[in-house]
Parts: sequence; C-alpha cells; structure tokens
Amino acid sequence: MASGTVKGVTLVAAVTVTVLATTGVWNPFPKLWEWVNTSSPVAPGTTWQQRLGGSPQSVSVAGESVIVEYRTSVEAYNLSTAVRMWQTDADWAAPAGQGADAVVVTGRLLTKGYQVLDPRTGTVRRADTEATAVWTYRNGIVDLRCSGGGNCRLTAWDPRAGTQLWSVATGGIGFVLHAANPDLPDARRLGTDDVDDDAAGPAVMPGLLGLPDGDRVRVIDTATGRLVQTAKAGADQRIAVVGGRVLTVSGTARDGTCYYGVVATAPPGNRVVWKRDGLNLRTAASDCQQDRDPAGGYDVLLGVDPYGRQELINGADGRILWYGDKAAEVLAVDDRYAVVRDGDTLRGWSFGKGKAVWRQDGRAKAGAAVTPHAVIVVSSGRVTALNPANGAIRADVRTDAKVFTVGAQGLILVSGRDMAYLPYR
Repeated sequence: MASGTVKGVTLVAAVTVTVLATTGVWNPFPKLWEWVNTSSPVAPGTTWQQRLGGSPQSVSVAGESVIVEYRTSVEAYNLSTAVRMWQTDADWAAPAGQGADAVVVTGRLLTKGYQVLDPRTGTVRRADTEATAVWTYRNGIVDLRCSGGGNCRLTAWDPRAGTQLWSVATGGIGFVLHAANPDLPDARRLGTDDVDDDAAGPAVMPGLLGLPDGDRVRVIDTATGRLVQTAKAGADQRIAVVGGRVLTVSGTARDGTCYYGVVATAPPGNRVVWKRDGLNLRTAASDCQQDRDPAGGYDVLLGVDPYGRQELINGADGRILWYGDKAAEVLAVDDRYAVVRDGDTLRGWSFGKGKAVWRQDGRAKAGAAVTPHAVIVVSSGRVTALNPANGAIRADVRTDAKVFTVGAQGLILVSGRDMAYLPYR
C-alpha cells in the first residue's frame, strides 16, 4: 500500500474515532477522552465551575438564575448549583428588574419584537411583536416602536407585572434603533476590558432619557412619560443627557487649539442650571469634532480643566466632586465612588465623604470597575474585589478569567468556555 494511501486511511480512522467519541456512540479511550475534556480550575475558591457550549457573549444574574447569552441562543443556570434550567433560541438577552422581580428580555436581530421570560423557568411572561429596540432597567423596561416611516412611540413597562407605566409619541426618529440597550446620548462609562461593561447589572431608569435623531435629541421625562424638549446641536456641539440635565458641549477650533464649554439646562423651560468655560468632557477628537459622548458614569462626568487636571463633576448641579493633580487618572466611577490612580497607588474616593476611603499600592498597570456591590481591580493575572465603602477585600484570586458579573454575594468569572462562581469571603 502506498504511503499516501496509508496516511489517508489513518486520517479517516482518526476522524471517525473522534466523531464517535464526541457524539457518545463509542469511545475506545474513555480515560484519555475524559482527560482531554477536563478543564483547569478557573480560579481558586470557586463553589462551582461549568463547561459551556461555546464562548458567551454576555453572562448576567437575574434573581437566582445565571443567564448566558450566545450568538444564537440563551440558557440559564441555577446560581447555587450550576444546574442548567432552560434554553431558548435568541440572538440577544438582557436582564431587567431586580431580586425576586427580575426577568430576562430576549429577541432576534433584524426582527421586530421581544419576549420577557421568567428567569427560573424560561416561560414567556409577556411578548411584543412591534418594538425595534428595548432598554432594560432595574425599575422598568422601555421599548421603541416606529411605523409609517417616522411615527415613533416610546413605552415603559413594569418588568415583572408587565403593566404599562406610560407611553409617549416621540415624532420621527432619523434612524431606527435596534435590539437591546442601543447607545443613547448619555455618559460613556469608564472601566476596563477585564470586566464586562454590564457587570454591575441593570441601572435605575434615569429621570431623563435622550433619543438620538441626527443632530437632534428628543428628551423624555421618565417620571411623567412626556416629551419635554427636542434639543438641537450646532456644528461644533454635542448634546448629552446626564443627571437630569441636557448638556450642550461645545468644542470650537481657533488659534490652533480647541476652546471648550459646557452648558447644562433643565427642561422643559431650558433654564441654565450650570455652565463652565474651558471644561473638556472628552467629547472631541484632535480636530475638535464632537464625535463621542462625555466620559463618566451614570450622573457623574469626567472633565479635564485648561491646566490638564482631571476632575469629576455632578451632572445635575455642576459641583466638583473630586479634583486631581496632573499625575492623577480616574479609572472608574459611578454615582457614589471613584477609583483614582496616582503612580502605582490606587485610591477609592467617596463622594459622600469627600475623601479617599481606601488605598492599594503596587497597582501601576491595574484596571478597575465600580459596581454597587464591589470595586473590581484587575492586574497581572489577579482579580481583587473590594468593599467600595472601606476597601475591605471581598475576594482576591489569581486568574486569567474575565469578570462578567459582580453580584451581591460573589463574582461570575469566564475563561474561554469555562464559567465559575466565586463567592465573597
């Protein structure tokens, strides 16, 4: 038999054995196959580790269920036991509500409508067939539907009960928003690639929502369900809705530099609440073109003064919450705390106390994320979870995994196709 024929037969035999073993029909080397499929521990101290069917797009917690989103399907595991409870076909998933009232919203790309599922059973609690986009919050679900080429309506729902909270006509929207939580003109959250952007879970619905419509933003009061303003940006401006205010951010190119300014108004009367000349909210590129939302988190803005010093600002009233020297850099922020790096030292800053409430040294290249339950610090293959109020260590492990969820009792870590639950100390 020719050597080429022998190689071909050997290859076919190897492929056949592999297919039979993976499908469970016949496995001639059970111990070897068991070794191949054994995963290394994601991190020390985890209570369970689960091999997933693929690399997840997102992992979130809804009540006592861990929701895993893939490209074309969604499945749920029990948070305590890691037992898989249900699976469904969907292109996206997002949690809404909180605690016992949590639900999971799923849908298909390029297809109108969505479903609201019970996180424990996967049963459909409410179904919609017309919405093009949906936003999920701790205290509501908001969807957008457009018909007739420009007749759009925004509607808010109670997550668990499914009752309508309010509905408002928004007029035409220049382009159609799609799927779950499409970007709105608000604060662009700071964080790190080692922690998922949605690790903190759904936020509380803001007092004002801005819907983008070309160079205009339609502003909705979520307390009353009313369209209170349509703000229009000038050629060198950008509109953002932060802290219950409509911010007009300007960046004018003149004399070889950019001249920045911010004006914050309160709709519907457009009363000026605060304004700052020379405040750079990092909305512009080097040519002063306003091409991104201001940096920050929730109702807090990150600015840079004319001297190159970073500062954190209350979006509602313009108060300076923290002011650093030229070497200080803000890594992450929410409405209560910020993580600031100065050299190789990290400090946790409390807005309520107006001072640093914890410190960690030797973290020169660390990334950070702030969530309601823990501050996550990641550097050199090490993940540390700290109590935001005092820096007490809640977890500290060596791992290359990404932090997908920061819950009340622990972290969900994912490394490749392996998911694990790390409880706090």
